[in-house]
Amino acid sequence: MDIYAAHSIPSLLSGNPYPGRGIIIGMTPDGKKAAFAYFIMGRSENSRNRVFIPEGRDLRTAPFDASKVKDPSLIIYYPVRDLGKIVAVTNGDQTDTIRDYILNGSTFEAALDTRCFEPDGPNWTPRISGLLCYGEKSFRYKLSILKSLDAEGSDCVRETFTYPAKPGLGHFLHTYVTDGNPIPTFQGEPERVEIPACVNCLTEQIWENLDENNKISLYVRTTDLETGEIAERLINKHEA
Repeated sequence: MDIYAAHSIPSLLSGNPYPGRGIIIGMTPDGKKAAFAYFIMGRSENSRNRVFIPEGRDLRTAPFDASKVKDPSLIIYYPVRDLGKIVAVTNGDQTDTIRDYILNGSTFEAALDTRCFEPDGPNWTPRISGLLCYGEKSFRYKLSILKSLDAEGSDCVRETFTYPAKPGLGHFLHTYVTDGNPIPTFQGEPERVEIPACVNCLTEQIWENLDENNKISLYVRTTDLETGEIAERLINKHEA
């Protein structure tokens, strides 16, 4: 087994009914662009009743049908906050916690020390977060997961992984292993994945391989590390 091998994104998603919410961050094979993606899935009517809406260079979730919203607390948030040289992407309202701490001169880790997994026992959905930090024609990135220590949700485990960007390589972190009752939490390090050459390729590899019944929305962005030019793609199942 080659521990340094990178998986194709389709091989990790195809046939998996419920990886939950996922973040992928990496660099295109030519070394010229940063890439990230965020997707959401849902099993309940409340979870499935969502769309992504761009707001400047940020991204927010919103109900597709406001009359059907039962509990907005864990489904309505900003998945992406763009601070220029720093971009935060997460699966919950910890995006705003990260933004506020960084704007006040603090850190990604310090922000997440104040947060915990979601209070939705018995699943105890992990909070997953990513941070892209842009430099001179390059970038580095971090991924974090906050998850329950045990089945009772008695305490929080906080893991953070820091990566230098390398051409063609990315890392994939998702909330769940697969479907279940309770849903099994993601374990181990973020998965090493191959980042394709363009924003359309990355979008297709993710969307076409997410479970048709449970996928909801996908946002993908690449950023040219020399010019800062952004290319983005957004898919909402409810608007398809």
